[in-house]
Amino acid sequence: MELDIYERYKNKICTVSELLLQIGSFPRQSKVVMCHGVFDVVHPGHIRHFLFAKNKAPILVASLTADRHIQKGEGRPHVPEKLRAINLAALEFVDYVIIDDNELPIENLSIIKPDLFVKGYEYSPVQLNTKKTSEEIQLVQSYGGQVIFSPGDFILSSSSIINKTPPNIKVDKLLLLMNRANIKFSDLINATQSLSNQKVHVVGDLIIDSYTYCSVIGGQIKTPTISLKFESRLDLVGGAGIVAKHLKSAGADVELTTVVGDDALGEFAKSDLTNHGVKFFGYVDKNRPTTNKNVFIADGYRLLKVDDLDNTSITDDQASEITSRISHTDAEVVIFSDFRHGIFNKRTIPSMVGSIPRNILKVADSQVASRWGNILEFNDFDLITPNEKEARFSLADQDSGIRALASNLYRESKCKTLILKLGSRGILTTTSSDSQTLDDYFVMDSFVDNLIDPVGAGDALLAYATLVLAKTGNVVLASIIGNLAAACECEKEGNEPIIPRDIIDKILSIERQVDLKVN
Repeated sequence: MELDIYERYKNKICTVSELLLQIGSFPRQSKVVMCHGVFDVVHPGHIRHFLFAKNKAPILVASLTADRHIQKGEGRPHVPEKLRAINLAALEFVDYVIIDDNELPIENLSIIKPDLFVKGYEYSPVQLNTKKTSEEIQLVQSYGGQVIFSPGDFILSSSSIINKTPPNIKVDKLLLLMNRANIKFSDLINATQSLSNQKVHVVGDLIIDSYTYCSVIGGQIKTPTISLKFESRLDLVGGAGIVAKHLKSAGADVELTTVVGDDALGEFAKSDLTNHGVKFFGYVDKNRPTTNKNVFIADGYRLLKVDDLDNTSITDDQASEITSRISHTDAEVVIFSDFRHGIFNKRTIPSMVGSIPRNILKVADSQVASRWGNILEFNDFDLITPNEKEARFSLADQDSGIRALASNLYRESKCKTLILKLGSRGILTTTSSDSQTLDDYFVMDSFVDNLIDPVGAGDALLAYATLVLAKTGNVVLASIIGNLAAACECEKEGNEPIIPRDIIDKILSIERQVDLKVN
């Protein structure tokens, strides 16, 4: 029921060949008028433009630019092409909608041959005489058509609207994605509830995330030193350890292979993980501390972070033992959780990757944007989940748009699925490096309702996306549930494991929003 609104209008959306079957070839008995644009947010200026066009001919065709050709800034288009098409199709006076797969409308104009091609007043020769507009005019006139310009009595920009107050359409975009993949809310809930008993082997750097809570006493008079009073300290297992805890909380059978120091924090990690039900195999290195990242918080403000760590490589014996454990694993999934704190480097990665048994789902997450690491060192994996900064670092690319960046990383890494984490903007998932394939990537907004602490969101996404992908093989299901797990983590203080109930509550909350929209 929740997807009926999209079914209602999709009959107006067609390909160019399907359109020609409906309107016939030029010259035709009933005149056709065509408008073309991005139409990212439909506003009153667009409505006036379409009404002007509709008054000129009985059949109005709205053509919109495909997502991959839009270069209007970061995060654009704000509305994905399929949803933009539905928005136009919902307008009563629009008869047909096409998504132009080309960068310019020239090719479709030459095929469709509309009797009239209406452009906005801002493109008229009086305002802007560009080469592109001149080419369009010459083409339309060459077959006997006419280019006309709508009046400039009301001009408004989608970009100005989006830049000032971006419309909140995250639920609409999610529904469209679910509709395309034939997924219902019940499918999301069932998938979240069915993740138990999968065997997962996590290999990676364990971290203890500490929160030292203080109150501000005052400052020194002669130096800019803040004086704090210690109140309490909270230690939480992070890094590869929290990935293991997320997996276990979801119901998986989890073992963790890592390296810890011969210290109290190493013992704490072992005790905490064991009590949580994780099979802990921590090699003790007397020459390094257990990695500790300690944040000092006063009156709700994070003042300082102090790290106690040693990023030098593990020994050859330790690397050999870890490699042996990987090669003899009975797990169905192996996850490499790389924070570049000693386990993974150019010397150890080839043998560890090569030791993974065949027919095991291989997953890698390399959170190393501030250190010397590279997600591309984990080649030919089933799933990788870097963030944007790590992706740009690995490709030495600070300029490409998000879609091109994801395509390039997908191609270079030879992975099967890439989930690119975009922070507060959500995620982009791709299963193809071919920029011409429209349905092999999708963007999903973040569903954080009350941001408390974003630390660990990527770990939650990694764990739940992996389990869903291993269980169902469905990339869309895995991406949605992983994204919702990340949102749940952001709404908790500290890096706490997410349980299925957290995600189900989030799903039900979104479904209630949909019911309000539909009703």
